[in-house]
Amino acid sequence: MAYSFLHSTSGDPELKVPEIGLGLKMRMEPSMSNGAMTIIETENAPGFGPPLHRHKETEIFRVLEGRYLYEMDGHRFYAEEGDLVTIPGGAIHAFRNETDKPARQLIIICPGLDATGFFSGLADVMKGGHADTAALNVFSKKWDIEFLGPPIS
Repeated sequence: MAYSFLHSTSGDPELKVPEIGLGLKMRMEPSMSNGAMTIIETENAPGFGPPLHRHKETEIFRVLEGRYLYEMDGHRFYAEEGDLVTIPGGAIHAFRNETDKPARQLIIICPGLDATGFFSGLADVMKGGHADTAALNVFSKKWDIEFLGPPIS
């Protein structure tokens, strides 16, 4: 596996998807690891998280700040600041910020995913409201991501 030198700083630009309360900083594009991984840092607004979904990539979550409720294949559990959660590729999952202030995670996606393209497109699809599951799946087909339901309620 070939990795390129990278120095990601706290001043990196943030991509926002307000409809799901998401702020995202790209920390490592897949091109920096020959496609092996993507690293993103997310900030989730209180009570927010992504819709229930699945994809082939494994995700490794490190809770940097706050408390999250995760659901994976129907099993719910909490992750606190400092916890590490691995969601295997193919698992049905979602999560939600359980605090009354923004919560943050560092997420490693293996193999790499074009997160910049995906989340920029998601922001456009969801602009001004919540897209239904069918519309999300038409959009996300390019990334082989399947949306299966609403965010955790």
